[in-house]
Amino acid sequence: MKNLRRKVYMAAGYNTISLGTGRKEFNPKKPRPDIEHYIKEAGQGTLKQIGGAKNVDEGVIGNFMAARFNKQGHLAGFIPMIDEGLQYKPSARVEGACASGALALTTGIKSILAETADVVLAVGVEVQNTMKAIYGADVLAGAGWFKNRKNGHAFFFPGQFSDRAKAYYEKYGMDYARRGMKQWFVNAIENARLCPTAQEYDNKVEDLGTLYDKMRPNGKAFVDSLNVLDCSKVSDAASGIVITSEEGLERCGIPKDQAVEIISIAQVERNITNDPPDKTELTAIKKAAKQAIENAGISINDLATAEVHDCFSIAGVLTTEALGFAEPGKGAQFVADGNTARDGKIPMNTTGGLIGWGHPTGGTGVHQAVTIWEQLTGIAGDAQIEISKERPYGMTINMGGDDVTVVAIIYKRADW
Repeated sequence: MKNLRRKVYMAAGYNTISLGTGRKEFNPKKPRPDIEHYIKEAGQGTLKQIGGAKNVDEGVIGNFMAARFNKQGHLAGFIPMIDEGLQYKPSARVEGACASGALALTTGIKSILAETADVVLAVGVEVQNTMKAIYGADVLAGAGWFKNRKNGHAFFFPGQFSDRAKAYYEKYGMDYARRGMKQWFVNAIENARLCPTAQEYDNKVEDLGTLYDKMRPNGKAFVDSLNVLDCSKVSDAASGIVITSEEGLERCGIPKDQAVEIISIAQVERNITNDPPDKTELTAIKKAAKQAIENAGISINDLATAEVHDCFSIAGVLTTEALGFAEPGKGAQFVADGNTARDGKIPMNTTGGLIGWGHPTGGTGVHQAVTIWEQLTGIAGDAQIEISKERPYGMTINMGGDDVTVVAIIYKRADW
């Protein structure tokens, strides 16, 4: 993706709660909100901040597997359900597995750049707690090459990233690697406790590290090289945000100190029919991040915070290396030393990330953008970290499948 030819902004973010195991409201034996509820809540929560649906030109919705989890396709038709004022306006649904949310953002960004819209409403959503986990694992396996399904673990994607963890253990040492993975988990839960919409908000465990250490990987009970604490959540949630031009900001009555400017975007695609070239590296993330950073004209050390795709703790560790914060094999130590904690060198996933906040697959990319918008504009509440004018940038990394579809976006507070 080349440098942006027009200023693009995001504002008015909104998250529903991330519902699933861990939330006190969640009861698998009782009826729960449907996908329509989440789309409507996220959409209306955003519209209330921009003066209503009359200010929206287009809509886009990111979703992965509603056709199987909810037996519902044709999700673009739910954008007008959010508000009567969206009736007969153009809308689209995009899909890229767990990167579907970020693809919704890039679709909106491209509409602004093409000057076909000045205000785009972007929503990301997934409602997954509609079946038992083992059946859900089969649905989520569609994020990989399904012809490999019969050769994979029953829990397909935990199996994929267990293989990555095993390769990392063999190359650098299991106990060493798991110290970093443990700290990633601890950071995720501690950050989630500061965010009222997070799935792990109510987590009261006092000694998270001891809990993690007690749960050694056990292939007979789960997968060979990960425990369940290494994994992201099965979540029902939606997030919304608007993507605007400068004229769009004015139309919505949003001052620049309440918006973030999109400095650069990058999307890369790896051949899904091939195995990863190296299980100890996230090569697509590495390429996308490098493109985004170079297009932004900054260095990785100019980032104040990043939201990264920690579908599993090993993915978090590997992403620190793919971004260039740590050399190959040094990511586990980088995390264990506290560098990615909220008071560290580069705070990551300040509301808990996929492990702590939750992972509503098609909605995750939009949730990441909402978190960066909140942080850079100073409205993250208890989860707020210090953002300085010397390091005014944020980044999101949203990954679909096993490092197949990757979207990297660089943001900056609009009035700085």
